Amino acid sequence: MAAIAIIDYGMGNLHSVSKAVERLGHEAIITADPNTILAAAGAILPGVGAFGDAISSLKESGLDAIVMQYAQSGKPLLGICLGMQLLFTQSEEHGIHQGLNLLPGKVVRFTGDYKVPHMGWNKLMFKHQENRLFKGLEEGHVYFVHSYHVVTDREEDLLATTDYYQQVTAIVGHQQVYGMQFHPEKSGELGMQLLANFIALCEEAK
Repeated sequence: MAAIAIIDYGMGNLHSVSKAVERLGHEAIITADPNTILAAAGAILPGVGAFGDAISSLKESGLDAIVMQYAQSGKPLLGICLGMQLLFTQSEEHGIHQGLNLLPGKVVRFTGDYKVPHMGWNKLMFKHQENRLFKGLEEGHVYFVHSYHVVTDREEDLLATTDYYQQVTAIVGHQQVYGMQFHPEKSGELGMQLLANFIALCEEAK
């Protein structure tokens, strides 16, 4: 079974993600050790909090370089919530902050006469049903909590969207780098199925 590294840089929902991976029958290793991360069949970058604090924590620990090295290895990497946003070029959350730039795009605040944060269950709409992440799945509802959202530079990176007074980026992917704006581990059956399909990609890449 694939061993999945849950990258611990001090700002993630580590244990709920770890438990979800274990419920799917795989080993989850919560770790900040570069060698352990690089040896894993798959890696998950979680995230809760502010973009600037998160990218600073990654850089101070040296894990920013490890995440980028991991992504370049060709093994699957998944960013969850803030972890997905960190994969992009830049964020405007509380000032301008540079991200990991593994995917081109920017993180912007919701603006409009509606409730922010976007919080609750919203339906996913698959834009690239043929992507292996969606194998055997049907569109359904998942759980979001966020005040900022991603605007991708490449249309082909946008794998799924949801609607919250506008089209909102929900799942992104390019080659073996993926991101989910929602929390799959808190999103019922569909969230767990998406996580299982990601781990299946990790098995294939071993």
